[in-house]
Amino acid sequence: MKLKHIACAALAALGVAGASGAHAQSAGSVQINAGWMHFAPQDSSGAFNVTALGQTQTRPGSGASVSNADTFGLTAQYFVTDHIAVEAVIGVPPKFHLDGEGTLGPLGELGTAKEWSPTLLLKYYFMNAQSKFRPYLGAGASYVWFSDVKLSSQMANGAFLYTPQTGTALTGPTSAHISNSFAPVVNGGMSYQFDKHWSASFSVSYMWLSARATLTTNSSVGTVRSESKIKLDPIVTFLSVGYTF
Repeated sequence: MKLKHIACAALAALGVAGASGAHAQSAGSVQINAGWMHFAPQDSSGAFNVTALGQTQTRPGSGASVSNADTFGLTAQYFVTDHIAVEAVIGVPPKFHLDGEGTLGPLGELGTAKEWSPTLLLKYYFMNAQSKFRPYLGAGASYVWFSDVKLSSQMANGAFLYTPQTGTALTGPTSAHISNSFAPVVNGGMSYQFDKHWSASFSVSYMWLSARATLTTNSSVGTVRSESKIKLDPIVTFLSVGYTF
């Protein structure tokens, strides 16, 4: 009789343990993660195409590079099944610095901009829902736009348009715009579940992102339009702490 009671107690304990484990990352659960996000652009840029007086000329050797950036990231994911989850990624927009290269190198910093890139991912988790360690792969898309685009003084006054041939004829007050775009994203990472609620995760994402920078200058001879295509293609790392409901 005593053995029977002990066996029943053991089975009940295992049942409770199994139930608590199922809350970790199983179908129907919601997980919120917050942490540090690092953007490392694998950037390149094309030469400026300058349109003035009805003619377009390419300024060979002109280009720009984009700095790395860090920010606070936040994700929310819903487990459709024990293995498949849908995740939304947002965060405080990181601030990027653009520096001149080639013929624009002497100008130093060309300007700054903040990037907004909310992302939606479909992820597949390996191992079972009760596993503490679970690697995953994901893919999705991001919609990207830029705000607070600010030019340095030498860009804002159009000094970058000075040439010995045209002098200061094309220079003048200049504003900037960076195009919006959709960007495909792939993602991979791992999570470690400390208990049924708390976990830690690390992921690496790659985003195929290109944008077009357009500078509009009001010069003495009319409007001057300067355009360049910038390839950013950032590698994004995310180290976070998560809470599962």
